[in-house]
Amino acid sequence: MRKARNNQEFDIQQIQQLPSEQLVALIVQQQQVIEELHQEVERLKLSLQKDSKTSSKPPSTDLLFKPEKPRTDSQKIEVPKRKPGGQPGHQGKTRKGFGRVDRYEQLLPQKCPKCGSLEFVEAPVAVERKQVAQLVAHPIEVVEYHRQTCKCVHCGQTHTADWPEEIVPGQDLSVGLQSLLVWLGNYGHLSYEKQQELLRELGGIEVGVGTLVATNARMAEAIKGSVERLREWVKGQPRVHVDESPWPVRGLKEWLWVTTGQNFCVFHAGDTRSRAELIAQLGESFEGVLSTDDYSVYNGYSVKAQQKCLAHLRRHCKKLLKLKGANNQAIGQACLELIDEAFAQHQQWRQTHDDSTYRTWAIEFKLRVTLTLQRWIAPAGYEAGKLLKSLRDKAEQWWYFLDHPEVPPDNNLAERSLRLAVTKRKVSGGSRSMKRFQQTADLLSVIQTCKRQGRSVMEFFQAALMAQTSSGQSLSLLPEPIP
Repeated sequence: MRKARNNQEFDIQQIQQLPSEQLVALIVQQQQVIEELHQEVERLKLSLQKDSKTSSKPPSTDLLFKPEKPRTDSQKIEVPKRKPGGQPGHQGKTRKGFGRVDRYEQLLPQKCPKCGSLEFVEAPVAVERKQVAQLVAHPIEVVEYHRQTCKCVHCGQTHTADWPEEIVPGQDLSVGLQSLLVWLGNYGHLSYEKQQELLRELGGIEVGVGTLVATNARMAEAIKGSVERLREWVKGQPRVHVDESPWPVRGLKEWLWVTTGQNFCVFHAGDTRSRAELIAQLGESFEGVLSTDDYSVYNGYSVKAQQKCLAHLRRHCKKLLKLKGANNQAIGQACLELIDEAFAQHQQWRQTHDDSTYRTWAIEFKLRVTLTLQRWIAPAGYEAGKLLKSLRDKAEQWWYFLDHPEVPPDNNLAERSLRLAVTKRKVSGGSRSMKRFQQTADLLSVIQTCKRQGRSVMEFFQAALMAQTSSGQSLSLLPEPIP
């Protein structure tokens, strides 16, 4: 202890003997170290405070943060004003019927409760109608076909009967049942084991996991050509939304990419999260508007124009509200008000399509953004300064929608498209090979594209299997041109 104290006194004595120029340089150096430490502390605080509202984390992760102490009266969660469930005046769908009736059944009274008579006048006094959708007695039936070969009476030539369209030679499951199982596995998120249980419950049949795996692979092969044609078509579209999410393959992290628009959706199984995967989907350059988040891979990619997601920017601003000092809260609040106003004005334009009012507001809004940056960029701390510099240097990417309101200010379309895949990933745990990963990407592409186009997914699956069996040709997933 004494030795350390002597060294400290010796250092102080040395500092006292230094010239003023060296003392100034030493103070400046120490100030830089202190600033770097402040920035690191700020970064660590941010990483601890991240949730779904201030980052790209899903809302399900918020459940992990439980308070250690019971809430006080001031911290009680407010009861929402609107009760859950259907609101007054809500028009139900099933109340209007199902659009078709497969069978009519007359219900007649059997016995008079007053006198016990079993006879009634034939003409009813009143008829009450009610449509009920119900399971039939045997939703899955096992049919044994006897395919006969017969001799022609006139020429003596023998001919064999054709198999029905819903039957694929060499397969024990019909086209319709295979389509249902693929739909359940990739859209309904049922594992192979649960699909086995469903077949056992509904049809009383036993089907092996190998048959289910082969069915999934067979369907992926049937729709492969359709998805490939769609992928090439997407490269020439005027606007696309792109996002990506991790996908485990045999314990290794791969990446599932999505490129989507209003009437199409294509998934891509990628090895990395790099620029190479983006180029594989859209080419070396894209002659359209690219909507993305602020991930670095999209920065610098050759495009006609780019719109970064304001929802992600809003999360960055909400981080600042939790940081003390360096004007963080004031800057965060100022940026939040601008972003919320931009979202509200764009929503109003989508409802009214009043271009004149929108463009007048956009001109005035750009000026306020510029003034906000000029006011706060100099006194901003590290995190706030980084955000403000991004708004200044990438203004044409953050605010592209101000001049082109047909482009949404967020990337919600791509994020919503990924939710189906993320749910499947959580249920299945990923894929066992890159080939199965690619098959999953193709099947999800068909499902999401059919949904966007208002087409039946199961009908497309059935038609794809029958087309592969009969002609070997693939169906089209391209949207029909608007007349």
